[in-house]
Formats: sequence, C-alpha cells, structure tokens
Amino acid sequence: MSNYSTDADILEYEPTIKEYGVIDFSSYHAKTTADIQRHLRIEWWPRVRRSSLHSRYFSTTDLEMDNTKLQAAQLKRAAVYHVLSHYILPQLTKHDAEPDRFRMMIDFYKARFRDELDYVLQDGVEYDWDGDATVQETEKQPQHFNRLVR
Repeated sequence: MSNYSTDADILEYEPTIKEYGVIDFSSYHAKTTADIQRHLRIEWWPRVRRSSLHSRYFSTTDLEMDNTKLQAAQLKRAAVYHVLSHYILPQLTKHDAEPDRFRMMIDFYKARFRDELDYVLQDGVEYDWDGDATVQETEKQPQHFNRLVR
C-alpha cells in the first residue's frame, strides 16, 4: 500500500514542524492513509455501489472497496491535513485547559481536512474501476450533496 502523503509533503505545509522535536512522521502516514480509506468506505462507497456504475463495473465479488484503485494524488492534501491534525500536532500540544498554538493548529487542520475530503467527494473520487491504471472521466462519480439520489 502506498501512502497518500510523505514527510516532504508535510514540510510543504508546515516547514518548521520538525523543530519541535518530532523528527520522523513515517508511521503516521500509513495510519492516515487507512483513516482516509475508512472515511471513503463510510461516506462514498455505499452510495457508489447503488449508482449506475454498479451494473457497469461491479460483479458479485466487488462488495468491498479496493483501496489500490484509489488515486493517491487526489487524496494527498487531505492526508497532509489529517496527519497534522490527528497524529503530529496532538503530540506537541500540552492538552491543558488553556489553548496553545498547537491546539489552534489542530483545530485549523481538522477543519481543512474535512473541507478537502468534502471537495474530493463533490468533485468525484478518482477510482480506477476497470483497473487499466488510468482514471477516465466516466469513472469519476461526484457525490451529490443536498440532493436526493435514487
């Protein structure tokens, strides 16, 4: 499984993050990738299984989402926001009643993660349905919000 983000990606958004003592984030990238895949299985996969793509791409063995068919590049920004807010910054905050700089950063990146994941869902999750290593426009299906989908 390839991760959706790397330490270099984190440093693009927070160039000074390693100055606070946490030097290696590698184990957090795999956790974040698994968390994002879980979000997609909960929020996107049940809807797409009931869609028009069902008869075109699904067989009786396609009951579970195949994580290898997701496109890492589309999920990189969400992964950066997630790894910062859920794994790196919580190690740096004091967890006191008084909010500190890191607590505010956690809140900021949690909100950015949710926004970014919503954007991905609205734009259409890039999923290589036919397994040909490319995602065609017909393989992207936006999740419709505030609209009844039958």
